[in-house]
Amino acid sequence: MGRWVLPLQVRNHNRLSVFHFAAFCTHTQNPSYSESDLEKATAIVLENKDNSLFAGLEQSGIRWSPPLVEKVLKNIWNDGTQALQFFNWVGKQKRFKHSPDAYNYMIDILARMKDYRTLWHLMSNMQREGCPVTPKTFAIIIERYIAAGREDKATRVFFSMPEYGCPPDLPAFNAFLDSLCKAKKVLRADRIFRDLKYRFRPDSITYNTLANGWCMVKNIPMAQRVLKEMVDKGFQPTPVTYNTLLHGFFITGQVKEAWLFYKEIKRRGFSPNVVTYTTILYGIGMAGKVEKAKKIFDNMIENDCLPNVATYNAMIQVLCRKKSVTDAFEVFDEMLRRGYVPNLTTYNILIRGLCHSKQMDRALEFKNQMEKNGCHPDVRTFNIIIGYFCDLGQIERALSILKDMRAGPCLPNLDTYNILLSVLCATRKSDGLVEAGKLLQEMVGKGFIPRRFVYNRVINGLFLTGSQEFAKELLRAQSQSGRLPKHIRM
Repeated sequence: MGRWVLPLQVRNHNRLSVFHFAAFCTHTQNPSYSESDLEKATAIVLENKDNSLFAGLEQSGIRWSPPLVEKVLKNIWNDGTQALQFFNWVGKQKRFKHSPDAYNYMIDILARMKDYRTLWHLMSNMQREGCPVTPKTFAIIIERYIAAGREDKATRVFFSMPEYGCPPDLPAFNAFLDSLCKAKKVLRADRIFRDLKYRFRPDSITYNTLANGWCMVKNIPMAQRVLKEMVDKGFQPTPVTYNTLLHGFFITGQVKEAWLFYKEIKRRGFSPNVVTYTTILYGIGMAGKVEKAKKIFDNMIENDCLPNVATYNAMIQVLCRKKSVTDAFEVFDEMLRRGYVPNLTTYNILIRGLCHSKQMDRALEFKNQMEKNGCHPDVRTFNIIIGYFCDLGQIERALSILKDMRAGPCLPNLDTYNILLSVLCATRKSDGLVEAGKLLQEMVGKGFIPRRFVYNRVINGLFLTGSQEFAKELLRAQSQSGRLPKHIRM
């Protein structure tokens, strides 16, 4: 089962991912709203539609503030249709003005929905209302267009920034290149870099970003070439530079070369930092050398480099993958004894490990434990559990988890629906396909666009298993909405 990924903290990036948009927003230390108002507002938005939604909001007695609106939008991010209705309603209230962060949240939601017309209408609203359009706003739009495979449009958006009073600078240029690299469009990023490097004078972040991009597509010679150019231009390699290339060697399976490179940079005076050690122990451990990885982990303190939570996460994942989840929990217990506070990634790795070893009930218990410890599951947590229940053929239990998600505060995302649609279609049974059709309706209602082959598979399956009327109902919905695949193959 290919459900294992490198812990996010191990990766060396000079960027913020707008797909985790909360990192962009600046919230006050003492928000001007109560938790009860937040819970009430979120429930009203999720449980009501159209006029009943507006009536519920009118009668709520809630005093709306920009931080409260931002938090509600964050809570309902995966229900784009409701989010847009809520955003528009609040914007019409007397003496209320949306904050730049609220606009950015809504723009990100619309871009994820591929509702570009409404997105650009919102951009015009920002200008009319005197709300500043910032590089953050454009970073969101550009990254979303790139993720949708529309690099040409992303490029035009980048060059349109001056029209909104936001001329691109070097950080914006670096963010643009990074979005391309993250989408593995490194050739495109490299070409744009060559064309514009005299307009935006590159810095070490620019070169590190491109080098990391080449490493992501496993082209280490090109990464080395970029870093040579960096040195030739007078920039000294940074720890990020070395850690990027070190990670590149490991992900291409060049363990020996990685170790030689590490010894060489140490010889040249580079002092390894916690990211370096984390990268090495993860790379070596995933290559099957678990005892050597543990030795590096144990020797960090002797080398005056304390492990951090990311280091523990890497070691735990190595043990889950290459040894046993029991050994991983021993490291987790040690982590707690030493006073480290596990983060969401820690819990997700261990939940994945338990699921992978078919300990589903224990995984659910551990999820409950993490909540008691103040660490709330995210959509990845739920998707891991749903995915493994589906793999084990326990579809009813997977659907039960989906039901829990619908109640909030962690709503299902596109991956959640795709996991369930795939397994329901694979049953080739009438009731399974009807359930798939209902999920299709639900996801479209929340602003998600199903992949064409998934949509075709559900429609064809319904026709073949005797649910022709339901299939026709879905087809009618398709013909009335531009939010569904346009080409249906029967």
